[in-house]
Amino acid sequence: MSYESQITVKATYMRGGTSKGTFFNIKDLPLEAQNNQEAKDKLLLRVVGSPDPYGKQIDGMGGATSSTSKTVLVGKSQKDDHDVDYYFGQVSIDKPFMDWSGNCGNLSSAVGPFAIKSGLVDNVPQEGICCVKIWQANIKKTILCYVPIKNGVVQEIGDYEIDGVAFPAAEIKLEFVEPVDPSEELFPTGNLIDDLEVPGIGTFKATMITAGIPTIFLNADELGYKGTELQPDINSDEEALKKFETIRAYGAIKMGLISDIKEAQTRAHTPKIAFVSKPQEYTASSGKQITTSDIDLNVRALSMGQLHHAMMGTASVAIGVAACVPGTLVNIAAGAEEKDNVTFGHPSGTLKVGAILSQNNGKYKVEKASMSRSARVIMDGFVHVPADTMK
Repeated sequence: MSYESQITVKATYMRGGTSKGTFFNIKDLPLEAQNNQEAKDKLLLRVVGSPDPYGKQIDGMGGATSSTSKTVLVGKSQKDDHDVDYYFGQVSIDKPFMDWSGNCGNLSSAVGPFAIKSGLVDNVPQEGICCVKIWQANIKKTILCYVPIKNGVVQEIGDYEIDGVAFPAAEIKLEFVEPVDPSEELFPTGNLIDDLEVPGIGTFKATMITAGIPTIFLNADELGYKGTELQPDINSDEEALKKFETIRAYGAIKMGLISDIKEAQTRAHTPKIAFVSKPQEYTASSGKQITTSDIDLNVRALSMGQLHHAMMGTASVAIGVAACVPGTLVNIAAGAEEKDNVTFGHPSGTLKVGAILSQNNGKYKVEKASMSRSARVIMDGFVHVPADTMK
């Protein structure tokens, strides 16, 4: 097949935090994909290499994990007082659908650098920090991305290390502004802890929260776990994965995200499901020893049906907010104290997250949540897909 019989699209492949994805300037997409959602989905699915019944995404840009089967669209913002609009698409690996219902917190750290590199941000300083104001169009929230600049270009090289990423880079600070709109419910059931009944499996204590991304938190011991598990402990157990997916589906109903259990099959990106425990020592996947003095609690989370190798950025926001609300399962696991930040243990190591909350008439308002990540351009070029992809 010659290049002439293919669609060729300018693209950038980037790492953001512990995720990777293919980034596009919206104006570089074919007009049909810009104006038609079905055509857009077909194009991006083919770019990433989905659906792949073999689960490998060999014929595309994806890496066959929830952390690497991702696409990002960025364009000049249509929202007042914002630099860019950002759309995140989680791509199913083995099924022909994309989930646009949530955000990727890790890749949010790469949106700022990509926008600057693509000429979408005005008044970039020669030196210092450029604050890119991002409108996350999926969830209609503001993200502030603080990008280090040197000699007028994005500084990628640095000594900031993230557990789950092999090499150091420059630190990028993220602030998620009002991740829960004041008109929305931070706890959609109205409770800090619910009894979540799952037919055929059991009843579990659960904290369900909408900050960052809708997330269901459970106690590790109620599930038969310690809370120090690594990926092979969960992902090699098909029955455990089915159990988690069933719990997630019933939690989605209780949170009001879906009305029928079958809808969960096409809403795989949200809600997330995670389990927490008090701080315990363990050996991370890299061999790094994590001690109880390093962390406030342990958290393990699943994304797209698999235990994540580190922690999703949006789930990190949910962890940070829930930990700062006395009475949630996350707060209790972290010592049941008032906090404005926590450091939690995940399979690859540790991560510190924070949140600033206010309270009015007993109702919590999240002013902002924060964390640090890093990002890097891996590849710039053109991606090719067959000419009939969007038909």
